[in-house]
Amino acid sequence: MTGGNGALVLFSGGQDSATCLAWALDRFETVETIGFDYGQRHRVELECREEFRAKVVKLNPTWAGRLGLDHMLDLSLLGQVSETALTRDAEIALRADGLPNTFVPGRNLLFFTLAAALASRRELRHLIGGMCETDYSGYPDCRDDTLKSLQVTLNLGMGSRSVVHTPLMWLDKAQTWGLAESIGGKRLVDLIRRGTHTCYRGEHDVLHDWGYGCSECPACALRIKGWQVFSAS
Repeated sequence: MTGGNGALVLFSGGQDSATCLAWALDRFETVETIGFDYGQRHRVELECREEFRAKVVKLNPTWAGRLGLDHMLDLSLLGQVSETALTRDAEIALRADGLPNTFVPGRNLLFFTLAAALASRRELRHLIGGMCETDYSGYPDCRDDTLKSLQVTLNLGMGSRSVVHTPLMWLDKAQTWGLAESIGGKRLVDLIRRGTHTCYRGEHDVLHDWGYGCSECPACALRIKGWQVFSAS
């Protein structure tokens, strides 16, 4: 328990951020969430957020008193300045520089900057994101060095002592499922499986044993592989 210090979780409605929300609820006295609508083609994830928040607090009697406000920001400008497979109806592929075209330049940098500004007003010291350098697509703004550097920059620029937490940074997807189980047992695992969305294509019609999705995009491939390894352990 971090006494007296509140947390703001970057909560997209996906598996990783949902796990981070439970992680925060297990550690901090006050937890708020922030989401971003940037015109993502898989914006169905945003529709999962409210229901997940309502259900996750029922898993632990102490969590209901800790979960505070949810904040949603309109960041449609990201779609205006970028042309990616997450903000356009385009086939997912590798770019000439080797990065996937699902990379939205500046996305996490902007997310954390706005989250830090909000956290300052809300007097929340801890910023929490689900970035990961183990099972990821190589996004530069998901790397540990980037987030550590960003923490320094935010504190210098805002005159604050904020702490950026990335509890999934060195976990693969199987371990992320395992972390959820260690926090909230099989009930949390099942809530994340049923109540979150990760698929880049936004397909949310059929519930598979690992959750919803197209089964083919990079996000689904990682989630499927992680679930298979976790289920077999």
